Amino acid sequence: MLQQTQASRIVPAYRSFLERFPTLLALAEAPRRDVIAAWVGLGYNRRAVALAAAARAVVRDHGGRVPSDPALLQRLSGVGPYTAAAVASLAFGLPVAAVDTNVRRIVGRAFLGVDPEDVPVVEIRRLAQAGLDVRDPGAWNQALMDLGREVCRPHPRCDACPLRNGCRFSAQGRPHRPARREQPAFEGSFRQVRGAIVRILRERPQASLSALAEASGLPVRRVAEAVTALVSDGLVEAGPAALRGDPRGRARLAS
Repeated sequence: MLQQTQASRIVPAYRSFLERFPTLLALAEAPRRDVIAAWVGLGYNRRAVALAAAARAVVRDHGGRVPSDPALLQRLSGVGPYTAAAVASLAFGLPVAAVDTNVRRIVGRAFLGVDPEDVPVVEIRRLAQAGLDVRDPGAWNQALMDLGREVCRPHPRCDACPLRNGCRFSAQGRPHRPARREQPAFEGSFRQVRGAIVRILRERPQASLSALAEASGLPVRRVAEAVTALVSDGLVEAGPAALRGDPRGRARLAS
């Protein structure tokens, strides 16, 4: 839930989600439609599908207990190296460095004196692991993430940084490099179209492409493209007619 979403937005949704699915077993047994419906306001809906699939895998393959081994965690749907390391260190106290965008920036600057874009990810992870406080890896990982979010930003606040005396980037007086990529605009994007379709289907058992187009104010062609993409992501189920773009074709949230 916290991936690319502000914590202030997460708290009420997280509490509501736990009321609906109080245990991992409850989540694993729930239809995907219910999980997607409960994901309102939590960002990319495909994360809900991945979370439900991961819960089923934990119940099926691990006796209902989330594994602590990062390698096993990465086999779960939607779990990559960062999430696996974060869970292993924060939940189980394992000495594994969790490298997100913020930590990568700190490691590249403090250890090597360069922006992280100039360094392979594998090298960043090696250095982060070497600098990990193994006595309390969870707190260490959280501290670095906070430091990167609040101080070692793309436009760094070096004067407020507790690492500045040993930071090679600061010592060299290097100017920061503007971020190479910006978050694409949401308004008018395909992501917005997909979100609109999911919102409508949350309120209806099923709907035709023409009904979805009318409810969303979008052309049928655009709706058909979004439905096809949502089917590929496991969020929506649609009949052959809908996948052909027939306005009479029907779609529904995945069961």
